[in-house]
Amino acid sequence: MLFMKKSGFIGIAITFFLFLPFSAFARSIPAIVPVEWLEQNLVNPDLVVVDIRSSLLYKKNHIPGALNAPFASWLAKDSDLMLELPADQALLDLLGSLGISRESAVVVVNKTDSDWDRADATRVAWTCTVAGIENVSVLDGGYNYWLNLNKPVTADIVPPIRKTYIGDIRRATVTSKDSVMNNIGRSVLIDARLPEDYFGVTENKGHIQSALNLPAPWAYTSVGLFKDLNVLQAMASGIIGENAQKEIIVYCEVGGFASTWWFILSEVLGYQNVKIYDGSFQEWSKDPLAPVTVFSWK
Repeated sequence: MLFMKKSGFIGIAITFFLFLPFSAFARSIPAIVPVEWLEQNLVNPDLVVVDIRSSLLYKKNHIPGALNAPFASWLAKDSDLMLELPADQALLDLLGSLGISRESAVVVVNKTDSDWDRADATRVAWTCTVAGIENVSVLDGGYNYWLNLNKPVTADIVPPIRKTYIGDIRRATVTSKDSVMNNIGRSVLIDARLPEDYFGVTENKGHIQSALNLPAPWAYTSVGLFKDLNVLQAMASGIIGENAQKEIIVYCEVGGFASTWWFILSEVLGYQNVKIYDGSFQEWSKDPLAPVTVFSWK
């Protein structure tokens, strides 16, 4: 099954999407692309496959035509917090260096060895949407699943054709500690960490007051594929409800796991007002006045 934002339909045949022109102003490719879809669309000149694994792994072998932009290049260079968004110009420069434009369709590929690897892919996808790219997707199962299905790989490196990325930074999906503080009890707060962190059993000491727990690792199968759409929908609606207009703020420890549920809720399930608290619990816990709840589901 293919997944895309709810706008009349979700599951559609793979062939419907093959070689159609991509739109810069609305999603026209699935948010989560299967291996078969990507293989058949590699020849599309508007498609940019971005491999965010390390340069060492990329040089060993990668999907034909894929460009390398290791995960660290998508993060702020001068922040005292982990996994913060890069400065506006740094993000625009990065996209331009990869030859990406707003008209591009971007598919993010990472290894899926761990929960963090899987979240890194959605984190980069979210970062691209902040830069104004509508057609950004993640490869279902990542590079691991590509290999498992014996799809072609290469060590040949094709240098990107650099260009000036022209687009507006849109930080409407980013929220701050002050905004979270002011919206406790008003917005739906989702803690995407594992229950032991949420409860405070570990050294992470609990969760933001009123937050509900929806762990990001639970969104994947044991081999790194996203779970079935019906399962994801049930998980989300069971915690959040089905009102697609309510404000939802997702956070985790440093901003990685949060991106997984942002991506699923916003780009797959059609929730319209989903934000990430980028500083997440790392920033929150530094403030002695920021309310924290321990050993409670609420």
